[in-house]
Amino acid sequence: MLRYVLLSVLLALSSVSFALVKDDGSQIQADNYYPRVKFETTMGDIIVELNRPKAPLSVNNFLRYALKRGYDDTIFHRVIIDFVVQGGGYDENFASLGSYGNVINESGNGLKNQKYSLAMARQNDPHSANRQFFFNLDDNVSLDPGRDWGYTVFGSVVEGYEVLDKISQTPTDVDPTYGWPDVPVEKVMLKRVTILPMQF
Repeated sequence: MLRYVLLSVLLALSSVSFALVKDDGSQIQADNYYPRVKFETTMGDIIVELNRPKAPLSVNNFLRYALKRGYDDTIFHRVIIDFVVQGGGYDENFASLGSYGNVINESGNGLKNQKYSLAMARQNDPHSANRQFFFNLDDNVSLDPGRDWGYTVFGSVVEGYEVLDKISQTPTDVDPTYGWPDVPVEKVMLKRVTILPMQF
């Protein structure tokens, strides 16, 4: 009888252990405060260092999409010279991609929307960011928090500045199908985001 009781307890503990395994991105390089990711684009590669201490929710969210290949073969759908390069939300046919839900706004973390920083895109609702992101192409002070919520910065470019500059120079127009402004005439694709090995 005691054997069955012990077996039941062990099974229950195993179930609890499995239930505690998170899938929100926090388990990805959990001990790495500054994970690095590589953006492989049709114009070259960009290496970004993410800032987990300052923006843990946004970083974990981004890592989850990257791990699950959620950014593979997506487009940079909004390019404004000296402002932003935005992507992560649509495939090459402009189909909207699903999300894991919205992320709480972390724009008050002290990180600024400075040139070559990476930030979360969102709607007017300050807590509506989910999968889209943008690179700042200038010191965009207007996107920082003040009396209103800002846009959460969660990383910065460490390699590939020239690639972002090249993307920013691509000709854009109003998309004839959807009427969106600032869409590259020639598609600029994000082929993959790869989580790089930890640095020691």
